[in-house]
Amino acid sequence: MTKRDAPDMTIDTSAEHLENTFLPMMNEVHTDPDADCLSHGNMPPALSESTKGKCPAQWAYERVIMYIQHFEDQLDNDHEVGIGLAGSNTGVIRIEGLGYFEPDIITFYGTNDDGAKTQLVQHVSQLNVTLIASPKQVDQPQPTRIGFQLAAALERDKK
Repeated sequence: MTKRDAPDMTIDTSAEHLENTFLPMMNEVHTDPDADCLSHGNMPPALSESTKGKCPAQWAYERVIMYIQHFEDQLDNDHEVGIGLAGSNTGVIRIEGLGYFEPDIITFYGTNDDGAKTQLVQHVSQLNVTLIASPKQVDQPQPTRIGFQLAAALERDKK
């Protein structure tokens, strides 16, 4: 028997076993009853499965992708998604990439308002970002939609 064929030898407590049997859930309430709620649509397959086997970084990464894509769905052609960092004077970062490093690091890649290359490395326990509608670059005809690229990569990773 190879290591790949070996059965999972981890032992969960009864509480962990119970937690891992539940599927992730989400709920949203808005003042506008017609608001476009992410929780009313179909959850992407990667977010509809048990979190068992996912490290905190992967789980946070998948959910951030979902929120970015939903946010971009609501933007006009003159804006792109950017992030603002709570408790920081970094300003807005135009999101050009997103990644994670197991077990607990999320990384945002992009450029700041001055055009400087920027990378945010953040522990999942400190993850706190604000998605911001930033004006698109004046020299590009269409806004960049990173959320759709990230979601497509996430689907490829699941196959």
